[in-house]
Formats: sequence, structure tokens, C-alpha cells
Amino acid sequence: MRSIIPRALTLLLALFSILFVVMGLRWLVNPAGSAPQLGLTLETGVGLSSQVGDLSAFFLVAGLSGLIALVSRNRIWFYPPAMLLLFAASGRTVAWVVHGADFALQSIVFEILVASLFLIGSKVLAER
Repeated sequence: MRSIIPRALTLLLALFSILFVVMGLRWLVNPAGSAPQLGLTLETGVGLSSQVGDLSAFFLVAGLSGLIALVSRNRIWFYPPAMLLLFAASGRTVAWVVHGADFALQSIVFEILVASLFLIGSKVLAER
């Protein structure tokens, strides 16, 4: 029974990490298809450059760090995806409170949940 929890957590984190890598790559090759999935309108000029650069970087760092964490079992690698997701959730909250954005509850809950799984992984799955 005990071995089921680490295996399930590993599988879940691997799926999220792969999803993030795919999302990051998709921002590089098909930003027009990626933007609407995040509720964005695709910008032009420097705005497009920022969207493609920043969003591909966010998802690629989250996904690749997660995969490195799972392969290496090194605790430090579980933290970058958790931090990115928690800062994203915090930023969404600031956007709602300070700037009048819609409250993105579904996105915030997802980000906090997945970040929590990475933090749990740093305790359960890490060897160092």
C-alpha cells in the first residue's frame, strides 16, 4: 500500500510536467492556438514577443524542472515548478484585487493544487 502513493504521485507529477512542456513548446510553434486556451488575445509586435517568450519560458521551466526532479530525485528541482505556480496564483489574486481583473478561481485552485503536489513530492519522492 505504501508504494502506491509514491508511484501515483510520480505519475501525476510526470503528467503535469509533460503537459507543461507541451504547452511551452506549443507557445513556440503555435501561439495563435495557445493564447485562447489561457483566455488571451494574441498580441502583435513586442507584445507577441513577450507572450511567446515569457509563456514558453514559464511552461518549459515548470515542465522540465518537474521532469528533472522526478528523474534525479533531487529535492531542489521540485521547487521551481512549485514557485512558478504559486507566484502565478498570487499574481492572479493581485490582478483581481488591485487591477479589477476577473477572479480566476479555477486557475488559482489548479495552480495551488499542482504546486502543493510538487512540494509534497519534494518530501515524499526526493532522496536528498
